[in-house]
Amino acid sequence: MSDAQVVVVGGGIAGLAAAALLSGAAGGVARARVTVLEASGRVGGKLWGGEVGGVRVDLGAESMLARRPEAVELARAVGLGGELEPPTTAKAAIWTRGALRPLPGGQLMGVPGDLAALADSGVLTPEGLERARHEGATEVAEDVAIGRYVADRLGREVVDRLVEPLLGGVYAGHADEISLRAAVPQLLGIARGGGSLVAGVHELASRPQVVGTPVFQGLRGGLGTLPEAVAQACVKAGVDLRTGTAVEELRRTPEGWRVTTGDGGVLRADAVVLAVPAPVAARLLRADVPAAATELDAVEYAGMALVTMAFRRADLPEVPSGSGFLVPPVDGRQIKASTFSSNKWGWLERSAPDAFLLRTSLGRHREEAALELPDEELVARSLADLGEAIGLSARPYDTAVTRWRAGLPQYPVGHLDRVARVRAAVGKVGGLAVCGAAYDGVGIPACIGSAAAAVAALDKVLTPATGDGSTERTMGA
Repeated sequence: MSDAQVVVVGGGIAGLAAAALLSGAAGGVARARVTVLEASGRVGGKLWGGEVGGVRVDLGAESMLARRPEAVELARAVGLGGELEPPTTAKAAIWTRGALRPLPGGQLMGVPGDLAALADSGVLTPEGLERARHEGATEVAEDVAIGRYVADRLGREVVDRLVEPLLGGVYAGHADEISLRAAVPQLLGIARGGGSLVAGVHELASRPQVVGTPVFQGLRGGLGTLPEAVAQACVKAGVDLRTGTAVEELRRTPEGWRVTTGDGGVLRADAVVLAVPAPVAARLLRADVPAAATELDAVEYAGMALVTMAFRRADLPEVPSGSGFLVPPVDGRQIKASTFSSNKWGWLERSAPDAFLLRTSLGRHREEAALELPDEELVARSLADLGEAIGLSARPYDTAVTRWRAGLPQYPVGHLDRVARVRAAVGKVGGLAVCGAAYDGVGIPACIGSAAAAVAALDKVLTPATGDGSTERTMGA
C-alpha cells in the first residue's frame, strides 16, 4: 500500500466509492491510507432504508440505472451481486386530463419516438397530438433547455404532459431550465443532426439491447443496503470511517492539506476528495480555491418530501395495478408522482405479502412549501390525490415522511461548462478532487463514476501501487 494519506469528506455513495477505490475495498489494489469524514450520523446520503409498517423499504433512491455499469459493479464487488433484482414488468402511467393513462412506449425522457403509441395513450389532447405530428425546425447551439427545444419542435403539450413529469422524477426541476447537453445528451446529438426529432428518438429506442440486461436494477432489502455494504468493505480494508464528524475548515499547506473537524481535531493529508453537496464544497474551498467556490455557490438545489404508506391488503377493495404514475405539474395536483412499491419490487411483495406499500413525492425546485407542512398534512394531501387518481379509500396502518431538503442539484443550461471550470480550478491546486451529484449526473452510477474520476485526478499525488509503475483501478476509473 502507498504511504499517501487521503481524506474523503462526505460519506454518501460517491465518497464511499472513492474510499473503496483508494483502499482496494472493491477490488484492485490499495493505493492510499484513507479516512472518511461524514457529518451526519450515518453513511449513504440519499440511499437510506428504514422500516414502515414493520417492512424494510427505501426512504430515498430506490433504483439504479443498470445499463451504465458502475453501480452494479460496485454492488457485486462488495458482495451484493446475489441481491440484485430488477423491477417487475408492471407498467407506469401518467395521471393527466382527469385519468390514468399509460406512459407511451418508445419515448426518451418524455420525448416521443412513436406517434402511434403517443396517440393510443391519450396523454395529449387532439390538438396537442396534431401539433406533435408537424415538427417545427429550430437551430441548436452548444446547449439549450430541454423544454424550450422540445416545445419548438413538437409543441408545448408534449413538454407539459410528458417531458415535465419524467424530468421531475429525476431532477425535481423545470424542463424549461434543465440543460439538454447535461441531462439527455443523446437528444443533443439528434438535434445537431438536423433531422426529425421523433425519428431520432425512435432510432435510439429501437437499437438492440444486450439480452438479459435490465434497464434498472434494485437490491433485495432496498438500495439502502448498498452504502452499508460498501462501508463495511471499506472498514475491513482499513479505512478509518467516522460519522458525526463535520469538517469545519480545509487549508492547503506546503506538505499537503490540513483538515479541521468540528470537534477541534486536525488531520494531515496528502490529498483530499470532496464528496459533498456544492454549498459545502464551496465553503471549504473558499480560502484556497476561490474560483471553484464561486462557481459552486451558483449551483441551485431542489427539495422534496417522500411519503411512504403501508396498507393492509385486506383493507383494499382492489389492489392498485401497475408500478405507479407520474403527475404533470400543469394538472395542478399536490403530488408529483406515486410509486406502488409492492408492485414494482418483487422482493418487497415477497417479504410482506399481507401488506401493500406505496409512496408519493411532493415538491420541486422553487416550489418547496410542502416541505414545511406537518407530516399528517402531507399524508392527507397524498391520500386525497390517490383517492381521486385510483379510487383509494383505505387508510394506511403506518406512514413515514422523509424530507430531502436541498436534495437534488439542478443542471441548467451551461452546467457542464461550470463543472469544467470547477475542475480546472481544483486541478491547479494539486492533491484535490471533487465528486458527487453536483457534477456529472444525479444518478447512482454517475455519482460512482465521478468518484472514479476524482481518484484518477489524484494520480500525481498517489504513489503507484504496482511494481511496474502502473496503477490499477476498477469501476471505470
